[in-house]
Order: sequence, then structure tokens, then C-alpha cells
Amino acid sequence: MFKQLINGEWVAGASSSRNINPSDTRDVIGEYAQADAVQVADAIAAASAAAPAWGLTTPQQRFDILDAAGSEILARRAELGELLAREEGKTLPEAVGEVMRAGNIFKFFAGEALRQGGEAVASVRPGVGVEVTREPLGVVGLITPWNFPIAIPAWKIAPALAHGNAVVFKPAELVPGSAWALADILHRAGLPRGVLNLVMGRGAVVGQAMLDDARVHGISFTGSVTTGRRVAEACVGRLAKFQLEMGGKNPFIVLDDADLDVAVTCAVNSGFFSTGQRCTASSRVIVTDGIHDRFVAAVIERMRSLKVGDARKAGTDIGPVVDERQLAQDLGYIEIGKAEGATLAAGGEAMAHNADGAPGFYLQPALFTDTTPAMRINREEVFGPVVSVQRARGYEEALALANDTPFGLASGIATTSLKHATHFKRHAQAGMTMVNLPTAGVDYHVPFGGRKASSYGPREQGRHAAEFFTTIKTCYTQG
Repeated sequence: MFKQLINGEWVAGASSSRNINPSDTRDVIGEYAQADAVQVADAIAAASAAAPAWGLTTPQQRFDILDAAGSEILARRAELGELLAREEGKTLPEAVGEVMRAGNIFKFFAGEALRQGGEAVASVRPGVGVEVTREPLGVVGLITPWNFPIAIPAWKIAPALAHGNAVVFKPAELVPGSAWALADILHRAGLPRGVLNLVMGRGAVVGQAMLDDARVHGISFTGSVTTGRRVAEACVGRLAKFQLEMGGKNPFIVLDDADLDVAVTCAVNSGFFSTGQRCTASSRVIVTDGIHDRFVAAVIERMRSLKVGDARKAGTDIGPVVDERQLAQDLGYIEIGKAEGATLAAGGEAMAHNADGAPGFYLQPALFTDTTPAMRINREEVFGPVVSVQRARGYEEALALANDTPFGLASGIATTSLKHATHFKRHAQAGMTMVNLPTAGVDYHVPFGGRKASSYGPREQGRHAAEFFTTIKTCYTQG
């Protein structure tokens, strides 16, 4: 039984839940504790008691702990990558890459603990000095999704701790293993009691208890738009700070002048890798007339070479969908696309078993053509390996189609035209733009986030993370 971390102690939950391998549903990774509202309150109380002293620790103390955690994560990347691939279904190379990203995030924010500064400015009044500094919020609640089970917790926990906050951390129910390993690493790195608390369980219980407690000064949430709106309503109701990363329906434009191989590689990577279970995935590919037919043919040919199978097996390109419910959602959207009149040009078949006969949640990547902007498969986030292609008469129409979405996380283009690339970077209505690169894949030391229904509040990652995890104080002194 994997227990929860509350006030520096590993404690049993009110109940437990099995962690299942989506590549082989016969494989149980472990039993993980599930918290009730009372235990969440205990975790919040522990964080509240620990926050004042932790907020006054020296930058060196915070650096040492975060740097040690980052070093251990990197040293154990093969082991942790195996665990991640086993519980989430990401291929082993992708999983190891995610673990390395988490380790580097902790290393970066260890440095940020030392780089914190302020301003000393002259007052408009003679003899008065002004200092502008940043202080921690206090207690922050972190709610993370299942698709990046160690990287997203890392990019929330690391800045929270670097800037002196105490943390109550609720991971997604489907992927408790990576979260538990991360909490264990930080616990052993020397965090004081109560500074980091791990509470696992259902969002309706654990998440709601965090939202309702006035001792939690800020909530950082990554997940669905529907839940994000509930987080916002709860936080506004009690005037708590909140940060939301939600959905995406990211476009990727392919212009006539694009390098065809680059365009195909970007589209296949963005749309299908990680089983399409990335908020930055490109599920809409907008292709101009002159290259459309060649592009579609080349994508279908590339899809034929993709191997769907056990996430941990060498040679697998695409692992399973995370669970049965997500698989049903993906298949439902494939049926919706066909019913709306789109052409299923390739893939879209569920597989009950992998090549070795193990039962799992497998789906052949699906490519739709002959789609229109109003179709649900072009409006709603599927969150699976389902990509739709739209035709455009030229760059201007392609850009308009790309921006025709309630979301605005990432947007990409394949082109050899400096003119169009430059215009696109300025006019794409997204928080992140990519030119001749997949939309899925971002660096750990720069801001992450979008606009419209994709994000709300300050950016995550990089030095801009301080905008959420600190509050500004202005101090005046008479000389």
C-alpha cells in the first residue's frame, strides 16, 4: 500500500484504489491511498503551520533541497520512466524524456530560489525610500492531470517551493505512482514537516476540500475547461488566487511552399505521439490547396509505419489510451466525425489486445479529411489520436481557420516563407506559436500557457512562474 504524505508522515488513506497498466490491464502497479475530506483538512492544517517558517528560509536552503531532488530524478530517469510508461501508457522514450524534464525543472527552480530579487526606487517625496519585493502566497493547492504525471507536478511544485510556499498536492487519480515517487524524493531531500503534503483521491472529494478551505491562498489547476470553471468560481467566491491551464484545439497550418517531409513529421508528431493525449497536440491540420493531396497521402503513408503497442516495448511508436473511459470518448468522436460527413481516411480502429496478446486500451490513430470548421471534431477537444484535415485556399484563409476556435494554447505552421512565418507569429491567437516544429514539445525554462478558454491567470514555468506563486509588497521608509 502506497500511503499519503501529511505533515511529514506517511499515513494510510480512508480507502484505496488500484493503479492499472493500460498496456496490460492484468497488471496492477499497486494500491494507493485515497484521502477523505478530513485528511485533506489535516494536510491543509499542516501546510498552514509550516508555511511561515518555510517562507523565511534562506535561498540557499531552498536551493539545496530542490537541487538534490532534481539530481535524484535525473539519476533515476530509467526507473521513473518505466513507472510512468507503465501507469500512463506513454512510450518508454517519451516517458524517460518527461522524467528528465521534471529533473531539469527542479534544477532550474533551485537556481530561481537564488535569483529572487527586488527593486529599490526613489520616492517622489524627499527623504523617502521605496522597496518592491516579492513574498510567498502561503499555502497553495496544486491539482494536476494524468497526461504528464511527473512533469506537470514538477512545474507546479518546484516554483511553489522555490518561492517559499507550502504545498498541498493532489495528483490525478489515474497516475498516483509518479506523484508518490516525486513526493518521496522531495520528502527525503529534506523538506521540513508539512511543507509538502500529498493527498490522493477523487477530485469531487480532495479537490473540492481544497477549493473550499480559506487556509489555501491559491490554487493552480491543470485539467478540463468544465472543471477549470468550477475552480474559478470557487476561488472567486472566497477571493483566492487561481491559475488555470485547460483545453486546446490546436491548429497546424501547412502552406504550399512547405517542406513536405517537415510538414508531415510535425503533423504526425503533434497529432499522434503520446497517443494524442497532450493539451498542445495539433488535432486540426489546415492545408492549402496546392499541397493538400500530396500532404494527406504522405501522412497516411507515414501512419502505416506507426506501431501501436505496449508502451514499454522497444519499437512501439504509440502506446495505449490511458483508460477505458478515454478510449470510449475517442471512439465516440470518431463516430461523430463519420456521422457529420467527414471521411475517415485512415485508422480509427480499437484493438482489444496488443501484438503479445495482452489486453489493453489500444486505438489505431485516426485521420479525417473533407472536414468543415463547424464539425464537432474541429470544435471540441477529443484528447486522443484523432486528427482532422481542413482545406484552405491560401494563407489568409488558413490563418482565419486556425484562429476560429474558443481555445488558444498552441498554433503551428509549416512554411519556407519568412513573410508568412513572421505574420503568423504575430497574428496567431495562441499563447505559443511554432514554425516548422511540432506544436507539442516546449522547453522547461520559458513561459507555458495560452489564451481564450485554454488558460487563465499568470503563465507557468520559467521566471514568469513567480507571478502566480508570489505577491508583491511595496515598503516605504523615511530616512
